[in-house]
Amino acid sequence: MPTQPSTSGIVTDESGERHIPESQRADGTTRKAIKIRPGYRPPEDVEVYKNRTAESFRNRGKGGVIGAEGLKEQKQETPASAASNKNAKRREARKKAKSTNPSQDSADAPEDAAAAKAEEADPEVEKEKKARNLKKKLKQAKELRSKKEGGESLLPEQIAKVIKINELVRELEALGFDGDGEPKPGNASASAPKSDDVPETT
Repeated sequence: MPTQPSTSGIVTDESGERHIPESQRADGTTRKAIKIRPGYRPPEDVEVYKNRTAESFRNRGKGGVIGAEGLKEQKQETPASAASNKNAKRREARKKAKSTNPSQDSADAPEDAAAAKAEEADPEVEKEKKARNLKKKLKQAKELRSKKEGGESLLPEQIAKVIKINELVRELEALGFDGDGEPKPGNASASAPKSDDVPETT
């Protein structure tokens, strides 16, 4: 008795010979039976190796997570321990904090910007800041000048600082400070509009 035909149509008879039996074409003519050499396996009959990992990777977006329903059922069955309850509460608190923080940050940002503008707008504060900065530069330049007079060799950047001493003194005087960086008694209020071009508020 011949076996069932394989995917490619090969049948094995009682004697063990393999062949593709006669068949009829659509136009009514018959195809002759084809003998298959022993050991030959056509590509249609070769079983393809299926890797589970590769298969799951290919199907990753098509359905839910395999076995997820079973896990959900198990989670409902097992009672939660005190530690897991505490961790769950912490997670929820973090989520709430994260969800409320962006709105708070965006609400705080305009206030911070307004405070920064208020500080910038205050001419007295700006003037003092600039004066401190100039005073520091002047001190460094004077130290470098004294080193140079003492006979030490200076780097080109240090020489440039020494050259700028007079310029720094002029800027300090424009802000209402003397050459040592100390405020002048009468000029502080008169010179403020020159430096920042903003009238002094009282």
